[in-house]
Amino acid sequence: MSEGEESKSSNITDLLIGWGNGDRRALDEMLPLVYDELRRLASHYLSRENPGHTLQTTALVHEAYVRLIDQRRVDWKNRAQFLGVAARVMRHILLNHARDRSAAKRGGNAQRVSLSMAVDFFNEPDVSLIALDEALSKLSELDPRKSRVVELKFFGGMTMDEIAEVLQISTATVERDWSLARAWLFRAMKGDQ
Repeated sequence: MSEGEESKSSNITDLLIGWGNGDRRALDEMLPLVYDELRRLASHYLSRENPGHTLQTTALVHEAYVRLIDQRRVDWKNRAQFLGVAARVMRHILLNHARDRSAAKRGGNAQRVSLSMAVDFFNEPDVSLIALDEALSKLSELDPRKSRVVELKFFGGMTMDEIAEVLQISTATVERDWSLARAWLFRAMKGDQ
């Protein structure tokens, strides 16, 4: 991380802590600092969606932001933790959107999400977001940390180093968890788990 990025990250951390302590001004100051990163997360998510997807990047960022500022029980520690929570919030927004669209089609096909950016995550180019969520839920019951690694990497578009920072584990552990979780999810989604 460059000196400028480190300073920005430190400033965001200070503002998050202030916000967590009830300082509304800190939240207002923080938004411009994290907005681009939230857009990057949203773009990463939406890049996997079908071209006709009705949710736009800005709408996803705004919906996530509304849900994030409503978080009352989070002990904010740093920028990486904030982005990790943002990734989880965006995942749930998209999942709810996919479920609503699937239900609207009267039992039609679940929404498909491209996995091309997930570098050989599965052999197929697309996977059902709902099926992936169900498999992640099962993985979470068995190994919550591996499930969180997948969520941050696949949905959040985070690097291994960023995931290590969020989870407070080594990068080598993140890489190992990512590899094992991908294999487990592949088998689970094929019906082998």
